[in-house]
Amino acid sequence: MSLSVRLAHSPDSDDAFMFYGLASGAVKAPGIDFVHELRDIETLNKAAVEGRYEITALSVHAYAYLHDKYLLLDSGASFGDGYGPTVVVPEGSSIRVIGDLTGKRIAIPGKWTSAALALALRLPLHTPVIMDFKQVGEAAKRGEVDAGLVIHEGQLTAHEEGLHVVEDLGVWWKNRTGLPLPLGMNGVRRDLPEPVRKTLARVLSESIAYGLDNREKALDHAMTYARGLDRKRADAFVGMYVNGWTRSVGEKGRRAVALFLKEAAERGLVPNVKPEYQDE
Repeated sequence: MSLSVRLAHSPDSDDAFMFYGLASGAVKAPGIDFVHELRDIETLNKAAVEGRYEITALSVHAYAYLHDKYLLLDSGASFGDGYGPTVVVPEGSSIRVIGDLTGKRIAIPGKWTSAALALALRLPLHTPVIMDFKQVGEAAKRGEVDAGLVIHEGQLTAHEEGLHVVEDLGVWWKNRTGLPLPLGMNGVRRDLPEPVRKTLARVLSESIAYGLDNREKALDHAMTYARGLDRKRADAFVGMYVNGWTRSVGEKGRRAVALFLKEAAERGLVPNVKPEYQDE
């Protein structure tokens, strides 16, 4: 009898690339049937509170509240290594440095996103306005908010959409710490038997490795979720968030996750938790 495992991830080109090996059937787990559930990251964060999915993408920020339900996986992470979520304003705005936004209204792509936590660390005094990530850039451009915090493909298209990048939070974090900015991770539910958790960790790692080793085919699959990006820019976006860090977080990546959560806990922004991992 097969075990049905719900694998939840975002409908984004980078996540699609990661799970191409499984979605295509090239990577198999005998005795396990995967059901892919596609939801935006903030929806997944909320669903993880109740432990809805056996495996789920989640924000590192959200993990601080999900520590009792999920273990982190070493593979499948998205890090911004010298790049990341960007703070944008309309091209004509007089705002040019992030300090000008102190106390201002900034659109954020979800309360529990890692982008929102990075902004809270960078600019403690601001008023977050929560909205769907697809609306953030337009809200900033129309002046509904003083600035927007852009994630996903919007990081590559801000300029042509009439927006000016005030600050890249991945650059800020790297300059401060020498580490990549941890954004998204995969989590496996703690209540699954350990042999099952180990198998799932191995299979997800194999799927990511398969995509990286068969890049053109995986990119063909990812283009279905590229939200208007041409192939060149979709390839660039995938390269930003599916790379060596995704294959394995490693010791340096684990230090980045721990520091990100430690600094946030010291500011009273999240509970104080120690990241725990399920290895293969």
